[in-house]
Amino acid sequence: MLKAVNLTKKYGSHEVLKGISFEIKKGMIYGFLGQNGAGKSTTMNILTGLIGYNNGEIYLKGKPLKEDKRKLLETVGYLPQHPVFYGYMTALEYLNFIGQVNKMSPKEIKERSKEILEIVKLTDASKRKVGGYSGGMKQRFGMAVAMFNHPEILILDEPTSALDPEGRMEVLELIEKLKSDGTTVFLSTHILNDVERVCDEVSILHEGKIVISENLEELRNKYIQPIYDVEFEEECSGIKKKLLPLSWVQNVSIVKNQASIYVSDLSIAKQELLKTLAAEQNHIVSFNLRKSNLEDIFLRLVNKNVDL
Repeated sequence: MLKAVNLTKKYGSHEVLKGISFEIKKGMIYGFLGQNGAGKSTTMNILTGLIGYNNGEIYLKGKPLKEDKRKLLETVGYLPQHPVFYGYMTALEYLNFIGQVNKMSPKEIKERSKEILEIVKLTDASKRKVGGYSGGMKQRFGMAVAMFNHPEILILDEPTSALDPEGRMEVLELIEKLKSDGTTVFLSTHILNDVERVCDEVSILHEGKIVISENLEELRNKYIQPIYDVEFEEECSGIKKKLLPLSWVQNVSIVKNQASIYVSDLSIAKQELLKTLAAEQNHIVSFNLRKSNLEDIFLRLVNKNVDL
């Protein structure tokens, strides 16, 4: 559906994208992860034709984007991180404006407006001015605008970052519905819980390079790592110096009286860890084994700890 090959982008001497490549298959939700400044927004601005790029190729529906950019981009919808509307317009007035820009007939505009407002659950607010919408309503309305001309692929830039938990849930449910309706979704975000909930495949962008592209389930299986979460009665920073020299301990993270101990050999850890900790004067309050979540994996990959 969408493929980028060795894409590079420079601003003067600063190289923002350093030869990134990825492919998004039709009908999937594709998570594009990265810290602020990694190059996520630059990538999306390139994919949507808002800015150019220095080298590489982009293919949309199997065709080079450069060959017929205008026609191919008609199949793409885009929701920027901070969508801007004419706040004095009602939702229906704004959608009518969008329909006219897309050269749709009045009948098509009316039918599509009714359909799309039902999808984003804004039918009851269709005659209210958009400027009076809540943050969650504006984000859902932004998705309505992005989807208005029936795009085959929808590109979303941080669609849930400024929302409260209820607003986030509404947007994620809408994204899941889009997938069930056959729309391909490119989701750029730094909220890893959202990715774990809705995405099929994931790319992690770090300092202008993609450090990994994987099916989400394969990523979990490949980089799974046992972690012991231990709570002590008192502050426990001293335990880190004692554990790190052990060959079967990969890393130790301390927050006040809680320690997260990453182990590379679970069989040894099962025999030795509790014994080692019990020798301390600081009594153990709780002791639990868990497996890596996406946040653990993300932090290890961007810190180049991929040898586990």
